[in-house]
Amino acid sequence: MLFDTHVHLNADQFNEDREEVIRRAQDEGVTHMVVVGFDRKTIPLAIEIAENYDFIYAAVGWHPVDAIDMTEEDLTWIEELSRHEKVVAIGEMGLDYHWDKSPKDVQKDVFRKQIALAKRVNMPIIIHNREATEDIVEILQEEQAGQVGGIMHCYNDHVDYAKTCLDMGFHISLGGPITFKNAKDPKLVAQEVPLEKLLIETDCPFLAPHPNRGKRNEPAYVKLVAEKIAELKDLSVEEVARQTNENARQLFKI
Repeated sequence: MLFDTHVHLNADQFNEDREEVIRRAQDEGVTHMVVVGFDRKTIPLAIEIAENYDFIYAAVGWHPVDAIDMTEEDLTWIEELSRHEKVVAIGEMGLDYHWDKSPKDVQKDVFRKQIALAKRVNMPIIIHNREATEDIVEILQEEQAGQVGGIMHCYNDHVDYAKTCLDMGFHISLGGPITFKNAKDPKLVAQEVPLEKLLIETDCPFLAPHPNRGKRNEPAYVKLVAEKIAELKDLSVEEVARQTNENARQLFKI
């Protein structure tokens, strides 16, 4: 009953064996996935994949790294696509200060516009955060994003920020980094955040969990994330899988 809440099966890395990857995920107990589209290329493919599989859904949004490329037409397009029966969230959106393609003020503007869009269509949002936690929290608070809630995707920050996000009504999603030997913050977050507010993900093809670190990630590996959370919380893997699956289905209204 594993629910991988964030996959990029629409990435070029899966062009040669996408069906096999999906089959392996099913064999490992993955019952649901959300394919995330974040630009003109990946959004249509996310929806196409979701249309082809009953248990796969899509999210549509605009990635902060490419914020400078987003037009008003793109925003309108995303809003139109949000009405598709297999689209369950808006995102991924947020801020990324690691790369310098898009100026910070442009990223913030596009972020705010997508939060407003999500509120108009009443859908949860998926937050991408890289080296921008304080600004993201400030914008979420100012834009009252808690009205729709959503996911702090692949959370890799201090537990205090996680609690702030919980207070706003967001879920915390943990991925491969929780299995890394030096990943202190994600491990502490897993221990401190109530299971009812946790989600699991792979962010495949990126961030493969140990012992596959450095290789192409895939949805089947989300089981390794669930196993690590179970270990840290002294719970069974089955309980972690069941509750995180239920959390995701309630959030996405599946």
